[in-house]
Amino acid sequence: MSNSRIFLLLIVLATLSGCGINNIPTYDEQAKAAWSQVMNQYQRRTDLIPNLVNTVKGFAAQEKDVLTSVVEARSKVAGMKVDESVLNNPDMFKTFQANQDALSSALSRLLVVVERYPELKSNQNFIALQSQLEGTENRIAVARRDYIEAVKIYNTELRTFPGRIWASLMYSDMQPKENFTISEAAQAVPEVKF
Repeated sequence: MSNSRIFLLLIVLATLSGCGINNIPTYDEQAKAAWSQVMNQYQRRTDLIPNLVNTVKGFAAQEKDVLTSVVEARSKVAGMKVDESVLNNPDMFKTFQANQDALSSALSRLLVVVERYPELKSNQNFIALQSQLEGTENRIAVARRDYIEAVKIYNTELRTFPGRIWASLMYSDMQPKENFTISEAAQAVPEVKF
C-alpha cells in the first residue's frame, strides 16, 4: 500500500470513529447494565420479604390475608422468567411491571397493618428489616431512574440522525427498549378527608 492510501485510510477511520458509529452498541450496553441494576434491586427486595413476613407473622397472625397477598405477589415476581427479551417485548414488560407494582402494593398494605401492632413496631428484627426494605425501595427508585435515562438515550439514538442511519445500515437487529410507566392507580389524585 502506498503512503497516500494509508493516509486516506487513516482519515476515513478517524472520520468514522467520530461519527457515532459506536453509539448504538455503547448505549445498548449502558441500558442493559442499568436493567441489571434494576433486577439486582428487585431481587434484593424479593429476598427480604420472607424474613419480613415471618417476623410479622409471629406478632400478627390474624392478618393472614395481608400476609398471604405479600407471599402470592412475591411468588408471581419470582416465578416470572425475566431475561433480556423483556426489554423489547411490550407485553412481557407490562406484565413484569404489573407484578412488581402488585408486590409494592402488598408490601404497603403490610406496613399499614404493622401500625396496629406497637409491640411489633418496637421489635428490633422488624425495625432492621423495615429499614432494609425502605432502603431497597429507594435503591429500586434510583435504579429505575437510571434505567429510564439509559433507555431514553438509546432509543433517541435509534431515532435521530446519524444514529438512525447507522441503525439501518449496521444495527438493524437493535430495537427500541421498553420503559417503565406509572400505573393509573398511582396517577390518581389521592382523596384527603379531615
